Amino acid sequence: MRLSVQSIWTVLLHLSALVLQAHALDVDVNSQDSLKSAASEATYGAFKWYYGNETGQIPGAFPEKWWEGSALFAAALNYWHLTGDTTYNEEVSVGLQWQGGEKGDYMPSNYSSYLGNDDQMFWGLAAMSAAEMKFPDRSSGYSWLSLAQGVFNTQKARWDMTSCGGGLRWQIFVYQAGYTMKNSVSNGGFFQLAARLARYTDNDEYLTWANKIWDWSVSSPLVNNKTWVVADSTQCADNCANAGNIAWTYNYGTYLMGAAYMYNYTSDPKWLEATNGLLDGMSKTFFPHGNIIEDITCEPREICNNNEILFKGLTSQWLAYTALMVPSTADKIWPKLQSSGTAAGESCTGHGNNTCGVRWYESKWDGWTGMEEQISVSQVFSANLLKYASGKTVGPVTSKTGGNSKSDPNAGEQKTNDLPHYAPITGGDKAGASILTIAFVV
Repeated sequence: MRLSVQSIWTVLLHLSALVLQAHALDVDVNSQDSLKSAASEATYGAFKWYYGNETGQIPGAFPEKWWEGSALFAAALNYWHLTGDTTYNEEVSVGLQWQGGEKGDYMPSNYSSYLGNDDQMFWGLAAMSAAEMKFPDRSSGYSWLSLAQGVFNTQKARWDMTSCGGGLRWQIFVYQAGYTMKNSVSNGGFFQLAARLARYTDNDEYLTWANKIWDWSVSSPLVNNKTWVVADSTQCADNCANAGNIAWTYNYGTYLMGAAYMYNYTSDPKWLEATNGLLDGMSKTFFPHGNIIEDITCEPREICNNNEILFKGLTSQWLAYTALMVPSTADKIWPKLQSSGTAAGESCTGHGNNTCGVRWYESKWDGWTGMEEQISVSQVFSANLLKYASGKTVGPVTSKTGGNSKSDPNAGEQKTNDLPHYAPITGGDKAGASILTIAFVV
């Protein structure tokens, strides 16, 4: 029997479909073994995009998207911590140390001239996670705890009282677009870092700063502690009178994680109220498709950039640790993470090699490909694993409960002439801020 060309193509298409189906990433969120296998696939997919361990490359470096190295390493830390797989530990250890910079504050000379406070902060949070997970300090160089302390010290020195009564600016230097703004992720991340340092070290300075950052945030337009809406940013030029209310998962998540740590550490009902309020606000905003998390600002229109693809993966981890730190939230959180994990797995059918997508709620591959997609899926799988692990063995440790990373309260401290100079706001600044705001909205 002779087959026509059309018949041959039909057979080949069917065979291709079968191959792709055979490579679908099937995950059962009610099975630790299934989650570990799926997390292994997603994390491997993320590290295929990493070249910092190759000859001639810079460990931990991602030109033009430097902060994303911290997201990759944070995902790998969670993966190791919850599976015991040490495959990526050396890359994580070398990269986290290398990018610590000359002063141990994640301001490396190759990148520090254009970094934002949020960029630096994410590396500090990754180092903090390493300390809390008892990831072994390297035999030489900076400890993980001291790197987190270095970030804290340099950021507290940038606390800006020249406008809005305080707060961190988005960008560090005056020549950067965004310097005239104060935003939620920078201040929420600083709050989270202070809260985690307070719990780990039992040092009152960090506790004082966590309260200070929170109090400023809720007095500004960034965090509304009545409606529990978290805005994206506000402008220094109008003394932070208004906010850009663009909704992103990680803006809520940074504050949520900080509040959960503060409640776990202090047992103050104020922080339980904040945790529940932020969780409810997040639930109403970012779960329009049942219990599947979605960054609503970019996903429906398919305009997410690489940064934005990472947001819900980071937030998934913060949700999981919130459930661990504040057990009364667990019944609200785990169904969301399980549904999101299942949908994320169903998105990983691309290219016949478990390539994952962005819009998990479609429960299929949406054609997107990249390191960021793999990182976020790895994070939501690890987040689900946290439910099935013992809190005593996987919960964030402190210096009193087994944490052994060396402390350096003076890490990264800068001299006065190293600090950014905040000039008084001028008419030109206001005009420039208006132009930047219009461009950002467009």
